[in-house]
Amino acid sequence: MVEVGMRLPARLFASLFPLLLSALAIGQPLFETVERRSFQETVHLDGIIEAAQQSTVSAQTSGTVQSLPYDVDASVAAGDLIVQLEDSEQRSRLRQAQAGLEETEAALVDARQRFERIEAVHERGLVSRQEFDQARNNLAAARARVERAQGAVSEAREQLSYTRVVAPYGGILTERHVEVGESVNPGQPLLSGLSLEQLRVVVDLPQKYAELARAERQAKVTLADGRVLETGEMTFYPYADPQTHTFRLRMRLSEPNGSLFPGMLVKVGVPVASREALWVPASSLIQRSELRAVFVLDDQDQPRLRQVRTGVRDNGRIEVLAGLSEGERVVTNPSELVGSDRLNPLNKRGEESGQ
Repeated sequence: MVEVGMRLPARLFASLFPLLLSALAIGQPLFETVERRSFQETVHLDGIIEAAQQSTVSAQTSGTVQSLPYDVDASVAAGDLIVQLEDSEQRSRLRQAQAGLEETEAALVDARQRFERIEAVHERGLVSRQEFDQARNNLAAARARVERAQGAVSEAREQLSYTRVVAPYGGILTERHVEVGESVNPGQPLLSGLSLEQLRVVVDLPQKYAELARAERQAKVTLADGRVLETGEMTFYPYADPQTHTFRLRMRLSEPNGSLFPGMLVKVGVPVASREALWVPASSLIQRSELRAVFVLDDQDQPRLRQVRTGVRDNGRIEVLAGLSEGERVVTNPSELVGSDRLNPLNKRGEESGQ
């Protein structure tokens, strides 16, 4: 009555024997055919979400921190004032530069007027060539002084603008390096932040998988709740980490509902091999301790218990490593065989013999 692909331990067989007897109580069990199809092996690695834009803003001029409008973890928009430095010195330099520009512009007007007068009389031969050349050179020098003064005004205005530090992009402030009242110098870090608009996933691939992953260029990113995330462009680092000997893979991440944040852990599935395997529905498997078995329908459509050895699970199906052959029929609802009071061939034959 029982067909066993591998010898069942006596104790496990005794626990499954009621299932076997109940199997006879079903008339038309649901079944599926054992099928062979290709399976792509996937290695699952831990990845980390990080911001594509993250930077530290540094001082570009010297001064004293006058105000810090935003604190750590605050959201800012692009162009928002995040640090204000005391600007009296820069304003004084700007006023001096503007005064110097006005002075050189006045000198330029005077030099131009003198040149025009000398040029008019030089055409009539009333002044020497030397006087004409000197007036022309004075005009050129006055123009150069104006240009230099204009540059000084631009530089002073730029230094003044450096006292207002604004956010280069919208995002979150993650770290503050200075306090109000502290003196800063050019190049000194002020605030660090990151943008939530562009996120990416980074994962380290073991060396033995790196070549195939680079050739296939496929990866599946999932959250702890099983939600699959949409990814974009993939970038493979062309060098290995000398400490871990892993290659870093980076993928662009698009998340329209804004539920992802830098630092979150995700699972990254990377295909690493492809092979042929036998598959049965996961619902057909009976598990008792270390035993794995299925009901197989024979030529008379009667269920027979068969021990199997299983492999991986994939999309509601289970890989069968041993115990079944392609084309055999396995019962997909073995739980309904237990305690079923439907047509029982043994009982039916007993009733017929008693008549």
